[in-house]
Amino acid sequence: MMKTDEGLNKGLATRILLGLALGGAGGVVVHALWGGSARLVWVVEKITQPAGQMWLRALIMIVVPLVFTSLTLGVAGLGDIRKVGRIGLKTVVFFLVVTACATAIGLVLVNLVQPGAGLPTETREELLGRFSGQAAKIKEAAGPVSFGVELLVNVVPRNPVAAAAQGDMLALIFFSLLFGAALGLLPAERARPLLGVLEAVGDIVVVIIGWVMKLAPYGVFALLFSVTALFGYDILRKLLWYVLTVLAGLAIHFFGVYSLLVRWLGKMNPVEFFGRIKTIVVTAFSTSSSNATLPTTMQVTERNLGVPREVAGFVLPLGATMNMHGTALFEGVTVLFIAQVFGVHLSLGTQLIVVVMSVITAVGAAGVPSGAIPLLMVVLQVVGLPPEAIALVLGVDRILDMCRTTLNVTGDVVTALYITHSEGYKLKPEV
Repeated sequence: MMKTDEGLNKGLATRILLGLALGGAGGVVVHALWGGSARLVWVVEKITQPAGQMWLRALIMIVVPLVFTSLTLGVAGLGDIRKVGRIGLKTVVFFLVVTACATAIGLVLVNLVQPGAGLPTETREELLGRFSGQAAKIKEAAGPVSFGVELLVNVVPRNPVAAAAQGDMLALIFFSLLFGAALGLLPAERARPLLGVLEAVGDIVVVIIGWVMKLAPYGVFALLFSVTALFGYDILRKLLWYVLTVLAGLAIHFFGVYSLLVRWLGKMNPVEFFGRIKTIVVTAFSTSSSNATLPTTMQVTERNLGVPREVAGFVLPLGATMNMHGTALFEGVTVLFIAQVFGVHLSLGTQLIVVVMSVITAVGAAGVPSGAIPLLMVVLQVVGLPPEAIALVLGVDRILDMCRTTLNVTGDVVTALYITHSEGYKLKPEV
């Protein structure tokens, strides 16, 4: 299914990076010259922002057929239902353990640095006033958030077509897993026609991926220009220590924990690993969306790393929905930062609750830009902090979202590499 595509050639990552650099620098310059002007706001709202969103939506557009075909073919290709269960259990346990590790790294750093303790009161009030309206809109748009038994019940869709149409990825994944398992149990002659159709759909998706990715440098330019043109770097300056704490945690997990896991469990040189997945990293950074990055993640993981199709088709779609290391780390740091800003001491027991809640909400977070924010407001409420205080960090969320999405997606690839090695498969890269 995942064939080599011209759209993912070696120069793509360089062109995307160039688009990011030009978009960021151009936005900062125009903000410095014309920040707040009606003409600049019109250009962003009517031209660059819609252009960037159209490219992002084009990527998200192909996620549903990609998830269904890849998961179904992946599970059917694994064959033995016991093997599916074993790989599934190992994958989910790996997700949860490494997510908890990421959250712990974030909490250690935020306790050491104390970024919220030195934030001036006037800065806090300014940020709350500037972004409280946006926070209220996010909370209203997200609607009621459910956990526990209700979340478990909702994993089973009443109507899989409706689940796909509504973007309910957990329900779609559940149906795809069942569909693939049943397809794998059919006699070969009965299953072959449908397998052929699913493989053809998968190949069509790959062609569309190629078309969309050719526009990636322009799409990421428009997205980053829109953010920096409106906000410049003033927000970054005011929240510098908070931003640096989050970025330090993400960097430690990315370069430290992932390198150890790749070497220890994936039996691969970390330098080679990161070099082979650079297109995934750049795409995740620019889109801020695990779902939008999924087509690239699957294609590059199979092509450049040589992960078998059945493993990639099983692990990566699951990871795009459930495996959110960066999101969990971000949530842990943000909760303690806000507590520090308001002078609220969170005991060790409460911080353990933050770890558990961050892991749970990271699993439930939507793989779209700022998908963690509504769930983070729930965590704040659980530990006794005002959910509206999320307004403190909304101004810098875009850049942090780009970075934590990079961690989320890379974690999916690390998991696929681990499963490949632990199940005795051989890596067969095409390049």
